[in-house]
Amino acid sequence: MRVLETQVYRGPNPYGYYPMIRFKLDLGRLEDYPTSRLEGFTARLVALVPSLQGHGCSYGHPGGFVRRMEEGTWLGHVTEHVALELQTLAGTPVTYGKTRSTGEREGVYNVLYSYREERVGLMAGWLALRLVNSLLPPELQGVGGLDLLVPRGTRPLAEEGAAFDFQAELEALIRLAERLALGPTTRSLVEEAERRGIPAIRLDDESLVQFGYGKYQQRVRASVTSKTSQIAVEAAKDKSLTNRLLLTAGLPIPEGAVVSSAEEAVAEAERLGYPVVTKPLDGNHGRGVSTNLTTPEAVRWGFEQAAAHGPEVIVERHFQGKDYRVLVIGGEVVAVAERVPAHVVGDGEHTVAQLVEFTNADPRRGVGHEKVLTRIKLDPQVERLLEQSGYTLQSVPKAGEVVYLRATANLSTGGTAIDRTDEIHPDNADIARRAALVIGLDVAGIDFVAPDIRRSVRETGGGIVEVNAGPGFRMHLQPSEGRPRNVAAPVLDMLFPAGTPCRIPVVAITGTNGKTTTSRMVAAILKKHGYRVGLTTSTGIYIDDRLYLKGDTTGPKSARVVLCDPTIDAAVLETARGGILREGLGFDRCTVGAVLNVQADHLGLRGVETVEDLAWVKSLVVEVVADDGHSVLNADDPLTYRMRRRAGGRLVLFSMQGGESCPGHLKEHVDAGGVAVVRQPGVKGDLIAVYDGDGYHPVIWAHEIPATLGGAAAVNVQNALAAAAIAYSVGVPVETIAAALAEFRSTFEQNPGRLNVYEGHPFKVVLDYGHNPAGLEPMVELVRRLKGDGRAIGVVSVAGDRRDADMLEVGRIAARTFDEVILREDTKDRRGRREGEIAALLRRGVLEGGMPEGALSVILEETEALQAALRRARPGDLVVHFATEIDEAWRVIREFVPAADAPRGEQPSVGQGQA
Repeated sequence: MRVLETQVYRGPNPYGYYPMIRFKLDLGRLEDYPTSRLEGFTARLVALVPSLQGHGCSYGHPGGFVRRMEEGTWLGHVTEHVALELQTLAGTPVTYGKTRSTGEREGVYNVLYSYREERVGLMAGWLALRLVNSLLPPELQGVGGLDLLVPRGTRPLAEEGAAFDFQAELEALIRLAERLALGPTTRSLVEEAERRGIPAIRLDDESLVQFGYGKYQQRVRASVTSKTSQIAVEAAKDKSLTNRLLLTAGLPIPEGAVVSSAEEAVAEAERLGYPVVTKPLDGNHGRGVSTNLTTPEAVRWGFEQAAAHGPEVIVERHFQGKDYRVLVIGGEVVAVAERVPAHVVGDGEHTVAQLVEFTNADPRRGVGHEKVLTRIKLDPQVERLLEQSGYTLQSVPKAGEVVYLRATANLSTGGTAIDRTDEIHPDNADIARRAALVIGLDVAGIDFVAPDIRRSVRETGGGIVEVNAGPGFRMHLQPSEGRPRNVAAPVLDMLFPAGTPCRIPVVAITGTNGKTTTSRMVAAILKKHGYRVGLTTSTGIYIDDRLYLKGDTTGPKSARVVLCDPTIDAAVLETARGGILREGLGFDRCTVGAVLNVQADHLGLRGVETVEDLAWVKSLVVEVVADDGHSVLNADDPLTYRMRRRAGGRLVLFSMQGGESCPGHLKEHVDAGGVAVVRQPGVKGDLIAVYDGDGYHPVIWAHEIPATLGGAAAVNVQNALAAAAIAYSVGVPVETIAAALAEFRSTFEQNPGRLNVYEGHPFKVVLDYGHNPAGLEPMVELVRRLKGDGRAIGVVSVAGDRRDADMLEVGRIAARTFDEVILREDTKDRRGRREGEIAALLRRGVLEGGMPEGALSVILEETEALQAALRRARPGDLVVHFATEIDEAWRVIREFVPAADAPRGEQPSVGQGQA
């Protein structure tokens, strides 16, 4: 079998609404070998990955997937399930996947499965394929194309072809997940946000996550939040300062001092009285902490352990009692856990080392933080503690005897936790609350040592031994014993109090033609309404009308750039087919999703073979509309109108056929109380109007919108209808919509590359981005109206990745539109075509359209072709240039100096007239 291609979807995509990995798998000979024909395969796989028995598959109950394998299923389906389960075993649990035939030929499948961390997901797919392959009969083994999933040099263990050790490679996957995946604290916050519908965006490879969009965003890194004071964090790190602040507030803390040498530590211990504790002045996770030190030798050793983490060490009185963590969020105690140091319980037969091995075999224990518990690591500190207790690693404890392996009870060193939230004494809870407030932390872990948390430390002794900024939540989320506590919920309550929004209006606009102009119109309307708008377009990212990033920014990465901007009130996202197919959407859902039209363009690329396929891709934009949002669809386009069945939110239609020509389906929609924005005849021309149930709202006369060129540019009338429908759906009053459209001009400054008219020469020049048959067809009538009695000269090209049929059709339309045509190519990127191939196809189409050869010329380079057209133009003529390099083309148009005495029929050669 062989991997043919791989795709990582980072947001909603054509195959699902969650991040997914897709790889195209050719089973080759294995298409003839379902699992039922592979003797012993199912048993061997389940023996290696027993947890696959929990997969329900199509049967919907545990054991369903194993049953499917016994009955017979194909290896692509098996790989999907294994890739999911390997991620779960690595601590990044996922469940959704599907495997479907591509329809290309027999034995080729799309294998799709969800993921939490991209690289872990890819590595899981890589390992799943190698595991499945290893279980096949030798004559059927062999898997290729793995570099498409995980390139050589980035794999954690063996290269392709090396001896396969599944357990070792699973351990490597677990370590990769530990390094890259969100830890339990951050993950719990992300999952709680998802339950509440709050969007979450991971901002780095660590644990920095943004919740919410635009100006409403909040950020967390583990349990440090946007509201956490840096002063408070620094105070908590300085244990000496913490103690002074708590002592000033009258809170119970152990007496102690900062020392910088082992002898100073011993002297301080003698002054305080044994036992004592040593710990780094600036430390965390219990690193370098030694407790219950009772001799000068022990204190010197403890000093060395602490000094390994910093030059200054605290020596303080040892509180007798149990170790408790009290979690305070927003000034309230939300969870309490008793922490028990790493330990083993003797059975009278096995050594301490063997008991540790047995303990680490607990499936709840993992590497680092990826599971409920952490494996116990044997090191010199363990050996030292055992020695103090009269043991070695080879000692055999008595049955039932508890042998402690760590002095501190941190989970990160193998400790366990028991929930005590409902048992804490009110005095102790009040002390913890006050400690968090005194230090200034919004989220604080208060470490208590007390004989019994159910009794006041003011009576029993004990108190606060540490205040932690950024405390871990794992012990509360998944205690070893007792009730789990959803401690992520109060953090989200604090970041987004009741009634506080987390989302700005997000408008996503797609379609074959008109996306850019409509997006700019909508942004202009929202700006007029008072919003600071983030806009993505095919020419760049704009924040409040200022260009911040130039280029084609219609994909998901650009959308995330805008949504992460903390200054914007609204986002308008031009959303192209390519980005959806490449990565999916850059947002989880939108306030308004709009599909303008679906025409034959970009067919034959990325599996999109038909117009219906293209409609399926673009419909995703309205499928992810929020329940309280709006889907805006073109009622005149059959494929677009059909999307209403899958569209989310409330349906809003727009149409060029209002008034007496109103189609039946549009009239039914309005009669049923629906919203429609239509162009309808009126006494002064065509009127744009909104119908909303029984309400009727005239907006603006089409010819009063400058971008329509006095009503002549029907495409911009249609774009204005869509923009009005979108803005009305956002809640903008019709008066504001009208005022903004009345100011929207099709100038290079306001709408570059879209019907820009230059009238600084004795002839008119139109710069446009028409690039497909549907984009050129409206030019036939527009050119007729604009050229008057003069001639129309067109400079025409098509991108090289369009189909031959599309190029021929563009040529035919050009022949009907212009009196003269100059054909060119994108010489910088022919997208797989040979030099001259695109022009040859266009030429053939132009001739088929009836244009005489004498009116047709070929100049491949764009600037040269444009200059030639400008030189041929005479007063009263019209030049239309369909541009690739928009900025450069506009510069050439503006800087061109007409030659008044040039012969009318001049045919310049390539290279003539360089600027």
